Amino acid sequence: MLGGLNTPEIIDYMGPVWLRRCVDRDGAWHANLGPGRAYVAGVRLVGHDLRVPRESQRALADTRTLDVGATGIVVPHVSTKAAAEQAAQSAKYGPIGSRGMAAGRQSYGVTDYYRKANAETLVVSFIEEMEAVHNLQAILTVDHIDVFFVAPSDLAQTMGYTGQPNHPEVLAVVADVSRKLFAAGKVPGHLGHEDTGERYMEKGVRFFLTSWQPWVCRGASQYLSKVVAKGG
Repeated sequence: MLGGLNTPEIIDYMGPVWLRRCVDRDGAWHANLGPGRAYVAGVRLVGHDLRVPRESQRALADTRTLDVGATGIVVPHVSTKAAAEQAAQSAKYGPIGSRGMAAGRQSYGVTDYYRKANAETLVVSFIEEMEAVHNLQAILTVDHIDVFFVAPSDLAQTMGYTGQPNHPEVLAVVADVSRKLFAAGKVPGHLGHEDTGERYMEKGVRFFLTSWQPWVCRGASQYLSKVVAKGG
């Protein structure tokens, strides 16, 4: 999954090279979903996720996010079993959950929409606090969460290592939680940098969040180097 994408044009242009799209709305959420709505309206309907806010109205935000056309939600700071249950239930229609029945644009022309939506809507829960680590076994008893993403930066902050996501103690917790998730038959998620992806795959991680910016910067650098070399 690629994160940090801001324009539909870039997203659609790069669409064939990856699986899903994510826009982070946690830090700048608007009640009317204006930016998120514009994003969803501008991209092809093949798989895009919006990260929902962490405030008390998260369940409403989950439902509205899906109603404007997102095909999944990324739920931050899921640190208790109750929070995990809310994330799962607000993303699913009955009999699994309690998502509002006002089907959005993903339902257009789709027969048996509610069953298909329950089967195909992606739910990603972020494990990013030590409270979540301590409550992990209880959280893992909740069904209908597709990915448990272990986020190192916020986790580091709750461990007393603000701004140090690569601190050895933080990395040890990330690795331990990832192994436990994989052993429990869950899908662990983590950051997918080129220099760490293989290592975390060996720990069971199967869902990676990465960014397109390093690809663009590397390509631009290589291009400029060739131009300068040719130009003498």
